[in-house]
Amino acid sequence: MVNAIQLKVGNVIVLEGQLYRVVSITHVVKQQRRGIISAKVKGLANDVSFEQRFRSDERVELAMLDEREMEYLYHTGTEHVFMDVESYDQVTLSEELLGDAPLYLTPNVRVKAQYHKGAPVGVEIPLFVDLKITETEPPMKGATAAASPKTAKLETGLVVRVPQFLEVGTKIRIDTRDNSFVERIET
Repeated sequence: MVNAIQLKVGNVIVLEGQLYRVVSITHVVKQQRRGIISAKVKGLANDVSFEQRFRSDERVELAMLDEREMEYLYHTGTEHVFMDVESYDQVTLSEELLGDAPLYLTPNVRVKAQYHKGAPVGVEIPLFVDLKITETEPPMKGATAAASPKTAKLETGLVVRVPQFLEVGTKIRIDTRDNSFVERIET
């Protein structure tokens, strides 16, 4: 159990016997009142999202999760195959369970698989991933890199905003927290 003010994005909490992942958190403080924590949560079993409010001093139950380091191998349709790096066992997880994670997964990327009572409940992706641009418009002449970003589609299907000078085939680093461009990767 932790105080609601200690909740972080990515935590898995227990509400009414069900597991929910914290997607976003907002601290609301009104004049001469106690602070309120407004957390957007997403159900792990049913994929339902809703806003949950807590008093800042309210106690929230964190789910007890086991983490295992896994390496992403490949996907077949809506199934994604991971390998446990210690035991070399292969585990297949569905897209429903993974949520948006497949947008950041390429072969050999290491993730932390989260288990609750022996059953997988999701994966924690790295903060930064390197992906290749597969589609984008040609650069505009005279445009500065910071002033006019353009849209680019990456090898996993993720669409992000990138500087004008980047072209198809360029490998870039993306911040997975907000899908922002970080830097170009030299090959």
